[in-house]
Amino acid sequence: MKKLSTLFLLLAFGAYASFSQQKILEAAYLQAEQNGFSGVVLVADDGKILSEKAIGFRSFEESILLQSTDIFEMASVSKQFTAMMVMLCQEKGLLQFDDLAEEYLDVPYKGISIRHLLTHTSGLPDYQAIMDAYWDKSKAAGNPDILEYLNRYAPPKSFEPGEKYEYSNTGYVLLASIVEKVTQKDFIELSREWIFQPLEMRNTDIRTLEEKANVDNFAAGYLKDESGKYVNANQFRSSDYTLWLGNRKGPGRVSSTAQDLLIWDQALYTGKLVSEKTLNEAFSPMILNDGTRSYYGFGWEIEPKSPYGKMVMHTGDNPGYQTIIVRFIEENKTIIVLNNNYHPDQIKLVEAATLALRKW
Repeated sequence: MKKLSTLFLLLAFGAYASFSQQKILEAAYLQAEQNGFSGVVLVADDGKILSEKAIGFRSFEESILLQSTDIFEMASVSKQFTAMMVMLCQEKGLLQFDDLAEEYLDVPYKGISIRHLLTHTSGLPDYQAIMDAYWDKSKAAGNPDILEYLNRYAPPKSFEPGEKYEYSNTGYVLLASIVEKVTQKDFIELSREWIFQPLEMRNTDIRTLEEKANVDNFAAGYLKDESGKYVNANQFRSSDYTLWLGNRKGPGRVSSTAQDLLIWDQALYTGKLVSEKTLNEAFSPMILNDGTRSYYGFGWEIEPKSPYGKMVMHTGDNPGYQTIIVRFIEENKTIIVLNNNYHPDQIKLVEAATLALRKW
């Protein structure tokens, strides 16, 4: 996960102070389009959309233009939904954040709490490396398979729980499996029942490859081949894991639209899903064993002092996709950028949108 630092935001403020904020965003759109960026940008203040722009193609092969309502792969932005499922379980009395994972799952790693899993401070090894080495890639692996292989091969922890921060997809596989254990329900069905349907996020789901193929407005992910031509990212060997790990739950696989993400963003200012107390925990740093702080909460990277006060955000990377949601929660300002050709101009658009929010 790439970090969005306050430093670049402050530098952007200084660099563009003499320009009209709206013109900066319009110029960024034009430049991104000229540079070949493909994606959707949404900028909102207090839940009101100030700017929404679709640039590029849903399908490069067929030259089908993107629409602002198109569906993108969220990649690791999905983790905030997994974290919410855990928070909902906690509020329903099904678990506690400081319970140990070993109380719910058969895992060869002891002393790791649910809080460690949520905050990437568990020290767990990378499940993808184990599966890549040993899994039969003619089959799609799910969480039970991943847990089985972690037990079978038991690679060592990277560090002791709570010692430091290290981003861990493995931790979020375990979290989704814990949700299934305590609810005795399928994680995907429960995500629909507890989050997507109550919030009326009608274009958001955890979809199989077949389901994605049947969604007309699903924006495919693209990468450049050796000749510089954009081709479907699934054609690259490095993208194979999306197939043979296609049934995993927790670290990714949510697909959504910019407008649905804004619905989600606004719901987090209410008590519709969980209490303010629980949300405050989600947006608070993790205290490490040595007393220092790690600025990743429950599915959110945290920046206490951005140009608009406290910021929480998350990025997502999948073959061909880059996604980002930035929430300035003290001023209810939101930036969402969904990109389907892994283009470097994504961060420039976030910078321009940040400036545009300064004076609209």
